[in-house]
Amino acid sequence: MAAHAIYVMDRKGKVIINRNFRGDLPRDIPQRFSQRVLMEEEETNVKPVIEDQGLSFIYVRHNDLYLVAVTEKNANAAALLTFLHHLITLFQNYFDVLEEESIRDNFVITYELFDEVMDFGYPQITDPKILKEYITQEGHQLTKQEVAIPEAVTGINQSRGTGDKIIYRKNEVFLDVVESVNLLASADGRILRSEIVGAVKMRVFLSGMPELRLGLNDRALFEQSGKSLEKGKGVEMEDVTFHHCVKLSRFTEDRVITFVPPDGEFELMSYRLNTNVKPLIWVESVVEIYKNSRVEIQAKAKSQFKQRSSANNVQIIVPVPKYAASPKLKVSFGTARYAPEQDAVIWSIKQFEGGKEFFLRAHFSLSSTFGTEDDTPTGNPPVQVTFEIPYFTVSGIQVRYLKIIEKSGYQAQPWVRYITQSGDYQIKQKLLVNPQQRVYNN
Repeated sequence: MAAHAIYVMDRKGKVIINRNFRGDLPRDIPQRFSQRVLMEEEETNVKPVIEDQGLSFIYVRHNDLYLVAVTEKNANAAALLTFLHHLITLFQNYFDVLEEESIRDNFVITYELFDEVMDFGYPQITDPKILKEYITQEGHQLTKQEVAIPEAVTGINQSRGTGDKIIYRKNEVFLDVVESVNLLASADGRILRSEIVGAVKMRVFLSGMPELRLGLNDRALFEQSGKSLEKGKGVEMEDVTFHHCVKLSRFTEDRVITFVPPDGEFELMSYRLNTNVKPLIWVESVVEIYKNSRVEIQAKAKSQFKQRSSANNVQIIVPVPKYAASPKLKVSFGTARYAPEQDAVIWSIKQFEGGKEFFLRAHFSLSSTFGTEDDTPTGNPPVQVTFEIPYFTVSGIQVRYLKIIEKSGYQAQPWVRYITQSGDYQIKQKLLVNPQQRVYNN
């Protein structure tokens, strides 16, 4: 992956600042980009990658600014898009708000950042904590003793510096295991697609240079060590990605996550489990359409997790056919409202305890415009569900231990929390059209 140049342009395609890392691009790059992107936006056919005469323009729009990476190689577009988003985060960290005025007021620092984040077009360091160690907004004259490469850049201490200046009166570590459930189910209960996407997020308030060791109920660890493991207690994670502070060699050898953490908040690791997930909240929705008359909806929501747990801020979005009017709604628990801008009924339940089920009934009249061929419900949209379940993980992942080792020997308190939340969570509806009583299980 390599970019020949990075451009920051305004919404009319005028260049505000740019850095040509290889010096081999033609001068009409801004004109070619602006012509193509403005034409595509007029046609509402916006794409993040545009090809023009052997060049690829990979861009992101932010606050009426275009950040554009230009390459003539067969580059990894997804990686360059990720780099541009990291660049936006970096500028926001330096300037608070990324907009045209903030770039113009900080030309010198922006050029310095360009030179550090890329070397001959290859992405390098984009972590604001590391860059702020030697690119500051306050100019100062370096003495001979001060000219040194920060240890964070070399990867030795991973963005904590020497740790001498990091002191807390109360040493604490907060660790959150957050899992999102992506699910698509048919109206008859078949799971069409499901996966768990997880992340281990940390907030570290520790003095000095501590080393942390995190152990999970990783199935590979137990198989490697020959220890017995209760059935269903191990987790086999896929697509694991670690923060750069993790010592990968130690993880490869003994499956223990060892690291010197950055100060503050960061994501230690992410993972995915491609597995069949039993729906935590199941919604059975039946829509009956009486043409030129009315629409009736009956929905039943059931929580399918243990009674000691409860889902918070549950929202069930039930689609309603177009041209429905005069809503009459009734629920056995929670509140419901009709959202005409979404063509849906939004059913809200503040706290949904495990093992419970609740009901919704809705009645609508149909306007006289309903009944044409365009209204035939061949594409019945699914019900969407959002929720959050604290103190619970659907994968069964557990933190077995979190050890904190620091040469001064201070005592630190680790706090661990588990959260499961909805991701792309959809359940298809059963649709009945009278008088034929045709059933669509889309």
